[in-house]
Amino acid sequence: MSETNPAAAAAPAEAAPHRYTAAMAAEIEARWQDFWDAEGTYAAPNPKGDLAGDPELVARPKKFIMDMFPYPSGAGLHVGHPLGYIATDVFARFQRMTGHNVLHTLGFDAFGLPAEQHAVQTGEHPRITTEAAINNMKSQLRRLGLGHDKRRSFATIDPDYYKWTQWIFLQIFNSWYDDEADKARPIAELVAQFESGERGVPGHTRAWNELTAAERADVLSEYRLAYASDAPVNWCPGLGTVLANEEVTADGRSERGNFPVFKAKLRQWNMRITAYADRLLDDLDALDWPEAIKLQQRNWIGRSEGARVDFPVDGERITVFTTRPDTLFGATYMVLAPEHPLVDKFTPDSWPEGTHDVWTGGHATPAEAVAAYRAQAASKSDVERQAEAKDKTGVFTGVYATNPVNGEQVPVFIADYVLMGYGTGAIMAVPAGDQRDFEFARAFELPIHCIVEPTDGRGTDTSTWENAFGSYDAKIIASSNEEISLDGLGVVDAKARITEWLARKGIGEGTVNFRLRDWLFSRQRYWGEPFPIVYDEDGVAHSLPESMLPLELPEVEDYSPRTFDPDDANTSPETPLSRNEDWVNVTLDLGDGNGPRRYRRETNTMPNWAGSCWYELRYLDPHNSEKLVDPEIEQYWMGPREGQPHGGVDLYVGGAEHAVLHLLYARFWSKVLFDLGHVSSAEPFHKLFNQGMIQAYVYRDSRGFPVPAAEVEERDGAYFYQDEKVSRLLGKMGKSLKNAVTPDEICVEYGADTLRLYEMAMGPLDVSRPWDTRAVVGQYRLLQRLWRNVVDETTGELSVVDAEPDENTLRALHKAIDGVRQDLEGLRFNTAIAKITELNNHLTKAGGAVPRSVAEALVLLVAPLAPHIAEELWRRLGHTDSVVHRDLPVADPAYVVDESVTCVVQIKGKVKARLEVSPAISDEELEKVALADEGVVKALGGAGIRKVIVRAPKLVNIVPA
Repeated sequence: MSETNPAAAAAPAEAAPHRYTAAMAAEIEARWQDFWDAEGTYAAPNPKGDLAGDPELVARPKKFIMDMFPYPSGAGLHVGHPLGYIATDVFARFQRMTGHNVLHTLGFDAFGLPAEQHAVQTGEHPRITTEAAINNMKSQLRRLGLGHDKRRSFATIDPDYYKWTQWIFLQIFNSWYDDEADKARPIAELVAQFESGERGVPGHTRAWNELTAAERADVLSEYRLAYASDAPVNWCPGLGTVLANEEVTADGRSERGNFPVFKAKLRQWNMRITAYADRLLDDLDALDWPEAIKLQQRNWIGRSEGARVDFPVDGERITVFTTRPDTLFGATYMVLAPEHPLVDKFTPDSWPEGTHDVWTGGHATPAEAVAAYRAQAASKSDVERQAEAKDKTGVFTGVYATNPVNGEQVPVFIADYVLMGYGTGAIMAVPAGDQRDFEFARAFELPIHCIVEPTDGRGTDTSTWENAFGSYDAKIIASSNEEISLDGLGVVDAKARITEWLARKGIGEGTVNFRLRDWLFSRQRYWGEPFPIVYDEDGVAHSLPESMLPLELPEVEDYSPRTFDPDDANTSPETPLSRNEDWVNVTLDLGDGNGPRRYRRETNTMPNWAGSCWYELRYLDPHNSEKLVDPEIEQYWMGPREGQPHGGVDLYVGGAEHAVLHLLYARFWSKVLFDLGHVSSAEPFHKLFNQGMIQAYVYRDSRGFPVPAAEVEERDGAYFYQDEKVSRLLGKMGKSLKNAVTPDEICVEYGADTLRLYEMAMGPLDVSRPWDTRAVVGQYRLLQRLWRNVVDETTGELSVVDAEPDENTLRALHKAIDGVRQDLEGLRFNTAIAKITELNNHLTKAGGAVPRSVAEALVLLVAPLAPHIAEELWRRLGHTDSVVHRDLPVADPAYVVDESVTCVVQIKGKVKARLEVSPAISDEELEKVALADEGVVKALGGAGIRKVIVRAPKLVNIVPA
């Protein structure tokens, strides 16, 4: 909204020559930023290597503080972006001033779709625009005075960085998960077991050395932690790429571009994150994370216990996972996901005798019905397919399966409410106990068997039921055969009995299932890390030797993947890299004893999440060209210690939106590297803090289009843009919404220290809050008053005196020190600023010159929050060292405790007296003082006392008889 500059309005017409102004702030801030850079003030020494430094600092307790990787947008920063960066900077400065060796730096997650889309539109290489965006962001962040160790910064697009991303991929590719050891092991150890005969070769009767190279590769692919497979994927024709589940919105569209997403079967790289499902769940308990984030990960992983059951059909078997095997006798039909691989094997040429018309979907043959239904299902999102309110649809496959507990022939359908992404992609339908199955059974005229005794009086005649009846408290009925009976048992006992019977018969077993699916790890794009994989003439994948890393991106004439009609699901990817024939088809000697051979490179690239899966490790040892990270350095910064059994970063700050993307992926990579002995930390981030969002008002015209917020005027409670009345709603801040305020603007108007203080003072760090430029002036005035308490605005000389402070000032000072230290430790920056403001106001109101000892302590308290003005005042106070590594003041307990507190005395809930008492007074003593008070005696009027409730030192509640 249009407004006058509050800072200018607040200044007198003839400002004092040495008054703290925006111009003075700019000069001070630029000078100290140059000083910090020149002196390497924020350099955090390692215990060894090229970043080794001051042994005294290394000997201190360490603190590793991180922000989530920023993506360098070409639009630059708005004031909402630095919120977390300022917060971690304040916390890092506080830790330095309380005796820690602090590692705090910032790199850039630079592979991404925006730069590639720009390249597609303009033909300009994405590296050019990305590096320009990085330089702009660096400049903006530097202006905020962030204390980063710049020696450790990097971007994921640096070949020296993504060499190690590729190297980690190869560690994962060349590993398998040993369930017995419950850890990853090198694939070479599995091959040795096959070669020796210690382990049988699954799916083959021949010995390992009798298999062809392609057959061996297929066997190993079933074990590798990174593998390529033909599997249902999220295909987005409008983007020309496949997407991970997490990149598809709830309404089945791409997060980027909002294009339709379809299910398709394509050959793609995957990460076997499912092998770590139990450990990813269990290790959450030891992490200091918000419970909401832990819950999201637990729900995403989705652990459930039940049984696997096999249903024979036409020489094959349909395997289902069920959490209720005790209801097997009630299964009257089966449903497969439309994408289930067995569907192609099952559809006969004609409908079997007795097929109901409603089962066929109006098609002449099962093959026609299945093909039509599959096409229909492919256009729906998983959320749409599972919507509770939607009509149940499906078609009969033309085959029947055998229920293994009673021999009944049950029809097999496909229906879109069953997903390949959960369980086995097949269900046994028990319509009496599941509402979706009940509705499907009614729609398709299928039988409904009551196998759980209803407890709501509805009876067992299901023809009269209006809905399903499911209960864990009811008894099992009508569930027996010649070998087993569940009748009369409760659910828990019935589940145990039927599971044991299934295992004994070899038709099932107790098992655990997870909602988590393997991570789709390839994209049909140019701007990403190339896979260090080549294929021989038989299509067998080979890893490049480390000496050939990094495999750098080649030049291409066209950066765009081939895109298609967004609504055309019958398409498949064509990648930009595939167009560079000289790069794709190469002759290489892989050092495997086979000499030079002709190979074809992988033409997909890694997803943008790859580089952020391990970046915390690169911060530790950023120039190491021989190892991922030096073990001693990794142990120093990230190794396990008391209270952190899995190790990890001490504080990680970022948005909650990454709960099941980056955070889950990074945890998986950490565990693989830990299992293989490359790191000592099994978790990447020990403590996680989610900052809130800075919001801004969005103004929209009658068409609903955003209008420039800065040009909106308020008149009589309404809002106008060029005389048109507009609506106002609080929302995100951004360029597209025309409400962005840049940090550069605020720095020009007030200075960076004012911006830092305002963002930290707006409210609790984990709560979203609205931006109000007019309110910034409050923190600007705080800094002006601070300056005025130390510097004479007329002469520019110090105004402090070498005198002892009075007792009231000492109490105000030490209470502030105590409170600020606690608040900074707890990331309560807004209340820390309030306490500093209170102390500063006390000094202002006291009048006269401020004692030097108090001024110095106040400057040190301000230093983590407003470092530039603190550094300047510290130097003016006569010190030659930097405030950055000075000790933060420590409160004297004698001055923190009040000499007296006010105790309220109530009778029948009404206040009758207020007593000034010692904070250390006992309950017994306080009761005596209260009952002896003249006002209390008068209020009681001689009445007896039934009860006295004492909460020393602040409350006495008297209950008369």
